[in-house]
Amino acid sequence: MRQLPALVLLLCASLVPAFAQGADPLPAPAASSAPAVPGSVSNLAAVVVTGVQPGPGLWRVSKGGHAMWILGTLSPLPRNMQWRSQDLQQVIGQSQQVLLQPALKIKADIGFFGKLFLLPSAYSARKNDHGATLQQVLPPAVYARWEVLKQKYIGRDRGIERWRPIFAAQELYKKALQANDLSRDGGVQFTIDALLKHDGVKPVSTSYQVVIENPRAALKAFRAGGPRDITCLIRTMDSIEQDLPAMKARANAWATGDLQALQSLPDSRRRDACTAALADAGFAHALGLDDLPARLRATWLASARTALQTNTETLAILPMSELLKPDGYLAALKAEGYEVEAPE
Repeated sequence: MRQLPALVLLLCASLVPAFAQGADPLPAPAASSAPAVPGSVSNLAAVVVTGVQPGPGLWRVSKGGHAMWILGTLSPLPRNMQWRSQDLQQVIGQSQQVLLQPALKIKADIGFFGKLFLLPSAYSARKNDHGATLQQVLPPAVYARWEVLKQKYIGRDRGIERWRPIFAAQELYKKALQANDLSRDGGVQFTIDALLKHDGVKPVSTSYQVVIENPRAALKAFRAGGPRDITCLIRTMDSIEQDLPAMKARANAWATGDLQALQSLPDSRRRDACTAALADAGFAHALGLDDLPARLRATWLASARTALQTNTETLAILPMSELLKPDGYLAALKAEGYEVEAPE
């Protein structure tokens, strides 16, 4: 069973946040009995913070002498920050396992020559049917907005004019983040990986896995029943035009450990729109991609229960939204009798 990178790119580009940027590894963890909670910073600057930042405190879930510390991640984050979390260093040094962030993993039964033949089909599936351009696919008012934002953040790129709107949205969003000193994760995943390697702690995947038995048919279904992706592009442009100040403020709040600001600042609807564009498409049910949030949730909760029963100390990584909303992953554990403590 081999991974199929091209198909993963096509089907999952909008479904789960991706870690893209790196950071310098942290120094060796210092010994301590329990993590401290970083202080809050109430005044958020209009520009993105830089330099060394503590990040947010850790949540704690416990029962019967077993504890799980949880780091909430956010996207986007300041591109030029240096994340130095003393909490995380201490917890990783004491943990038996680290539960990685929920993700979607797609595998396909395909060998080297299968990849070779599928690659052209995969890249052509990125494009609009019959060679149509975005100007032909999009409503005039939407295309006018696209033209302005494309010129500002992407520049002259004729090839992207033939991409499906959902893929054009991904590229536009990436370039807009770069232009505003933001990145997908601010080097957080790179830092976590460095700490895990340093301390020899075992990372545990919490991915929901889909196996595609017939990749060629899946690509054909993707092209025939493609995503309703114009909404994804519209929401992405909304975010770039209207939400960038809030994105910067949220990124600053995460970097400085200001949970009160994170709870009060509005999040963008962009990711939900892009996820729905793929999950609601005709091919999604056959691949097990429909109702993806529920599938990811069930997979992570099963891994968390096992870790809490097996390990004395565990570290887990979750999107910050799942920690802050009242019906998130932690609410499910609390309903099952686990004690949940938020950082002060």
